[in-house]
Amino acid sequence: MKKYLAELIGTFVLTFMGCGTAVALSCGADSASVVGTAVAFGLSVVAMAYAVGGISGCHINPAVSLGMFFCGRMGLKDCGMYMLSQVIGAFLAAAALACVTSTVVGDPLSSSTLTGANVCHFGVTNGLIVEVLLTAIFVFVVLGATSKTNGATNNFAGLAIGLALTLIYLVGIKFTGSSVNPARSIGPAIFEGGKALSDLWVFIIGPFVGGAIAALVWRAIATDDND
Repeated sequence: MKKYLAELIGTFVLTFMGCGTAVALSCGADSASVVGTAVAFGLSVVAMAYAVGGISGCHINPAVSLGMFFCGRMGLKDCGMYMLSQVIGAFLAAAALACVTSTVVGDPLSSSTLTGANVCHFGVTNGLIVEVLLTAIFVFVVLGATSKTNGATNNFAGLAIGLALTLIYLVGIKFTGSSVNPARSIGPAIFEGGKALSDLWVFIIGPFVGGAIAALVWRAIATDDND
């Protein structure tokens, strides 16, 4: 159970710190808020990679767990339990963030969302394409950075993955708010409601499809030793 708890904690931190920054900076209002939010998500992954990576591998993302499963790096039971733990962690983080924002006297926060929820700003087709592509790139980086043949560079996998997520958020924020992580979207959408909830399917299907594509591409180019 320790690895499942580690995934819950890791996803809680990622969601609370990343989405919390998006709310605090009114992400999307200007370029600085976009950069700040992207960096926050990236740093959260780096921090958790070195905090719980030795316990669970620090997937903190159902799409990553799916990619690991398709590459034969984890069993079906663990994959399912990881996903469940991640969704619970994101739900708890969104609940905490909703509590924080709802108790702000005078509501000085100008963010369009109080939980950092994702929405498709240019339609669901655009959002689905963006989420599939960005998740495929992200999960591909995760699979490569954590492969066995990387040797000593595995010590820097957390940094590489965190930087990749920062870059992905810089690209995707204007389109979808960037998810590439179903758990990170499910929690905030439940408390946000409205469009965030109606668009939620995009942020579940898109990342899962992207994760599967990344696994297929990785298996096509990797040797048996890479896994």
